[in-house]
Formats: sequence, C-alpha cells, structure tokens
Amino acid sequence: MALSGLIRVMERAARKAGGRLRRDFGEIEHLQVSRKGPSDFVSKADRAAERTIYDELIHARPDWGFVMEEAGTIEGDPGKPRWIVDPLDGTSNFLHGIPHFAISIAVQEPALDGKGPDGSGWGEVTAGVVYQPITDETFWAEKSRGAWLQDARLRVSSRSRLPESLIATGIPYGGHGDFGEWGRIFAAIGPQVAGIRRYGAASLDLAWLAAGRFDGFWESDLALWDTAAGCLLVREAGGFVSDYRGRTQPIHAKQVLAANDTLHSKLHKLLAGALKA
Repeated sequence: MALSGLIRVMERAARKAGGRLRRDFGEIEHLQVSRKGPSDFVSKADRAAERTIYDELIHARPDWGFVMEEAGTIEGDPGKPRWIVDPLDGTSNFLHGIPHFAISIAVQEPALDGKGPDGSGWGEVTAGVVYQPITDETFWAEKSRGAWLQDARLRVSSRSRLPESLIATGIPYGGHGDFGEWGRIFAAIGPQVAGIRRYGAASLDLAWLAAGRFDGFWESDLALWDTAAGCLLVREAGGFVSDYRGRTQPIHAKQVLAANDTLHSKLHKLLAGALKA
C-alpha cells in the first residue's frame, strides 16, 4: 500500500522528532527534567520533540488546529481537521533508560453535525501514526485503507481462547488511576489468560495489538493523545474498541477495551462482572 500524502507528512514529522529523541535517549543522564505533577515528569526532550512535530505539521497544513500533550489546544480553521499529538508516550520509560516509548500523531475530523457525540464539535479519527524511534517501526492507518507496519498489512490476532491470549494493560500509579478498580479487573481477567503485560506506553500497546503481538488491551484514565492513533490502528486491523460499558465512540480516552471481536466479548464480560462486584 502506497503511503498517502497525509501519512507521509505525519511520518516525516515523527521521524524527525524521533531522531532527536534517540540522541537524547543516548545521553539520558544529561537531560534537564522538571516536575509536572505527581509521578508525571516532562523532559527537555519531550518539549523539543513536540516543537519539531508542530513545526513540520503546521508547515504542511497551516490552517489545521492542534491538541498536544504539552502545549495544549491550538485552534485552527474550525472547518478543517486537527492534529492530536503525543510527542513522547512512555516518558517514564524514557527518563529511566528503558527503550520502550513512541510518538503518536492522529488526525481528527470536525463533526458533521457541528457537535459530535461528546458535544466538542469533533468527530472521528481518520489517520494515525505511531512511531517507535528505537526499533524504527512506523505503524500507520487511514480509515478504510487498513493498518500497516511500514509496507506490511496488519491484522489483529485470530486467537479466540482466553487461556492462549496475552493481554496488555496500564497500571495506576501515584496520582493517576483507581487502584481498587484496576485490582478488581485484574483479579477477574488474570486467572483466565496466558499472561498480562504492562509496558508503559498505551499507543504502542494498541499498535502491538493491531500487529497481533498482544491479543487484548484494557486501560483507564487515559488522554485522547494516548489513544487516538492506536485505536484507529486496532480498528483498521480488524479489531474492536469500546469503553468499559461496551460502547463504541469516535475517540476513546478515559477507558479503552480492545481485542478481536471474539476476545473482546469475553474480556468485556469479565471486566463488567468485576466492576459490578
């Protein structure tokens, strides 16, 4: 599948920022780190990567708006799409020298009715890129064009049995998430599956799910820049994405449950039962 002009713009921005992140990752002890909140750090590398991505994207689409993790919302032409950018998903991994982090860029369209399902005025995500600078892997998807890793088509896992399935998740940490809720879900799902993994970068978890490396994923207390590109990857790879109540939405943030259709149904039953208990 040939890359569209839009995906080329996104990949170019991600790769340019990724080169900077690789260099900074090699000198992690020299980074200037400031405290942004409880257990939530932002680095000089994070801000520099975001600026690089912004400069590339604004040059290519000067009238589009932005939603960015560090700089916040920058309004563009209300009739045009906007970019959703996470310049460094997996910041804690990065700052601890763990080579598992990614850049996530997505395109969100204005809602056709001017309101959207959440009243924000924004509708579905139609393009997404998740780039892993250390492995030099570009996961990308466009609506109705499938999900891809470089030039290889992606499909979610075909596993249908929970005891054979490897599930990814995010674990609450200081100041973020509900430990009690997560513990109940883990107690319900853990004994039923082959294993549970927590790698600390939701965009990569979802990209790996789209690639069939994981069979399912759940996490809550996420932001839209964590999930926008990754959820599109899963859907375009043939997977199913919902919130914890089983509802599908154009974009998911606070709650994500994702898998192939068969496993999603089974995981949702376990998850829903845990929350009721």
